[in-house]
Order: sequence, then structure tokens, then C-alpha cells
Amino acid sequence: MLSPNIVKELTHIVGKENIQTSKEDLICYSYDATNQKFLPDAVLFPKNADEISLSLKLANKEGFPVVPRGAGSGFSGGSLPVEGGVVVSLERMNKILKIDTDNLTAVVEPGVITGEFQWAVEDLGLFYPPDPSSLKFCTIGGNVAECAGGPRAIKYGVTRDYVMGLEVVLPTGEIINTGTQTIKGVVGYDLTKLMVGSEGTLGIVTKIILKLLPLPEATKTMLAAFPNMRDAAKTVSKIISSKIIPSTLEFMDKNSVSCVEGYSKTGLSTDMEALLLIEVDGDSGLIEKQAETIKKVCLDYGAKEVRIAKDKREAKELWQIRRAISPSLAKLKPNKINEDIVVPRSKIPDAIIGIREISKRYKLINANFGHAGDGNIHVNIMIDKADKDEAAMADEAVREIFKLVLDIGGTISGEHGIGMTKMPYVGMELSKTTIDVMKKIKQVLDPKGILNPGKIFPQV
Repeated sequence: MLSPNIVKELTHIVGKENIQTSKEDLICYSYDATNQKFLPDAVLFPKNADEISLSLKLANKEGFPVVPRGAGSGFSGGSLPVEGGVVVSLERMNKILKIDTDNLTAVVEPGVITGEFQWAVEDLGLFYPPDPSSLKFCTIGGNVAECAGGPRAIKYGVTRDYVMGLEVVLPTGEIINTGTQTIKGVVGYDLTKLMVGSEGTLGIVTKIILKLLPLPEATKTMLAAFPNMRDAAKTVSKIISSKIIPSTLEFMDKNSVSCVEGYSKTGLSTDMEALLLIEVDGDSGLIEKQAETIKKVCLDYGAKEVRIAKDKREAKELWQIRRAISPSLAKLKPNKINEDIVVPRSKIPDAIIGIREISKRYKLINANFGHAGDGNIHVNIMIDKADKDEAAMADEAVREIFKLVLDIGGTISGEHGIGMTKMPYVGMELSKTTIDVMKKIKQVLDPKGILNPGKIFPQV
């Protein structure tokens, strides 16, 4: 619990209208997409870096934890106040400060909604590619903290590829600027890349310089259905070896397709082992040729059916199949464990088959979908948390799945981060020496361990 004097000082920093301490208000900031709950002692709504700086200096003096928070849409518990303390919500810092159409850059505050930023730059003929599935409500600051990806990562990369510079409040309260507003810049260590993906453990980002691209002229969307999963995986490799890099190349397995069909009646054949949702973008004449090439590759490699959207309405209908997966999974079980493994593209069938065998052995239901183009598979183990035995078996299954993934050259997290939910498994992928180096970096920047404790690895 925070003492009355600490609450008084925090109130003085942000103003009485920008601090919440009642239980009813605190509950709203106690959970994220994991649905685990940890009640903070207070929530602050600062308006600038100076207020965050003063709050962190007070935290170091008094020894209470501080947890930065965007929209709370994360799947690994990164924004949960696991040790209580103060949640710093960045929702008031939501301005697009600058869009530079000459230099193709933008400067934004961390509370800007990702989708709203994309629409703003598209109105100017520009393009910000990172597209997490939560883009309609997640924030740029949260994307930076987790290094968010999305379906377009195969062609355009992830958040770190677009962050040129940052304003960051360090855990001890100092404010630094990293990176540049220029394409090139190699003065000193790359602190920008260090901060991106650090899950709010090394600093609180208060300003972000982003790289933009010209908006592609047109897009073409298609859906291919495969009776055999290995054929679908071979098709992914063949498309890319044909010198075509789709802007998206999404994968859905049989269980995912069955759930979607039962949920929204799309007319999909539920006896298909895999669906590929493919999109190309660029010059309108070029993408027509690319779409036909991709269609031929799909049919040559075993696709039973290939649908090519004729217009934006049909493209939206095809995308609705992909976006309906998560809500439709509730048909299987009320709760899910959502992991985001990544494997080499050619190993996708090995991963899916192995995951199915593990799930079957533990008598669990699972559905898999994700970004086939970069090997990022969202593994959903469906359980009823009220069944303690089933929940325990799911935990064991997750550990086996991670071992399988690492054995075939993959990683246990592609875009969700580690947070608290994957913390027990970090040692499976990283050596003790590597973890010790990370802990030393954390300790240098946060000697009292006050910023977002209980995340990634045990508190130093």
C-alpha cells in the first residue's frame, strides 16, 4: 500500500484529476488480454515526460513499483502490476505531433492508437506497415514495448524496423533521447533498438520517431484451400522462391477453419487441412500478374480451390475469415492459452503435427493459425480453467511445445513478448550467460528494480 504522503506527492505531480486510487477505478487497470488480475495501488495519467520523470524519482526514493501501460491488449502480462504499486497509463499522451511528408517520418506520443495513426498517414498517401491484430485499440507505445508485428511482417518487417528514435524516461527519472530523425546515424550504441521490445522494463517511452513509406497503389487478396498441410507449407516456400514477396501470407489449420465456419457460415470446406490467405500490394498492373502466378503455384502444389477477391468488399470478406478465428475459438472451450511460436517456414508442418501429437497425448484441444510467411504460428490450447487437472496438463503441454519449437530451430515468442507468462521458459531458449548479461543491463538502468518488476526474468 502507498502511504498517504506518497499519494499526496503523486497528486501534486499529475493533478488530482489525473490520479485514481479507488478500488473500482483500479480494477480497470488490473488486467490485460491474459485475463490475469493484479490490483495496483494507484493509477497515474501523466501528460508529459516531466511528470513521468518526477513520478519515477519519487518511486526510487520511496521504493514502490511503477508499471507503464498502453491499452492493456498484451498476451504475456507485460503491463500487469504483479507487485502492486503505481500504474502509469499513457492514454493522455495520444497526439500525432508531426507527419513529415518530405522526409517520410512522423513523431508521435505513445498513447496514439495504431490504427488511427495508419489512417492518418494514409490520408496523406503514406504508409505505416506494422499491423498487429489489435490495431484498432492497441497503442504505438505498447507496440514499441513489445516490438509488435502482424500479418505484413513478411514483406515489411516489425515495429523495430520503423522506430528511428525515442524520447525515454529512464527508471531513475532521467530523460534521454535515442536515435535520429535521419535514415543514417551511428553515433554511440544503438539505445533505440535496446528499448524497442524491452517490455517497459528499461524505460518509459514518451515520444517516438517513426519511418514511413509511400502508400502502395493497390492490393490483391486471395484465399487458397489445401487438403494437405505439407502442400500448403511447400506452397509458401515456392511463392517466395518465385521472387514474389506477398504483403501478407496467413495460415489457418483445420480446427481454426471448422470454428470459423461454425461461427460465421462462410461456406468453407471443413475437410481442408490448411487455408492460406495471401495478399500482394504495389503497382496495380504488377499485382494482377503476381496474383495469377500465385494462383498457379497454389494449384500446382495441391490447392483444391483458390479464390481471388474482385474488389474491396470481397477482400474484406476473405479477411473476415482470418479475423473471426479468435472469437470463434470459444466454441471449443471457454479459456485459451495463446502462444506465438516462430519456426523456419519449411518446418511449419513439423511444428503443427508435433503440436497436435502433444495436445492429443494430454487430451487437449488446440487450434493453430498465424503468419505462415515468417513462420509465426499462434498456438491456442483450449481449456476450462475451472478444471484444475486440465489447466495443469496444459502447462505441461506448453513446455513440451516450446521444446519442440526450439529443437527445430525456432523461438518461443515472435511478437507477444515474455512478460510474466513466458518467464518460466526463458531459460529453455537463452543461456545463463545471456540472461545474466540482460540482468546486468537492467540493473545498470534500474538499480532499485522499481520499473515493471516481475517481468522477463526474476527481479535483480
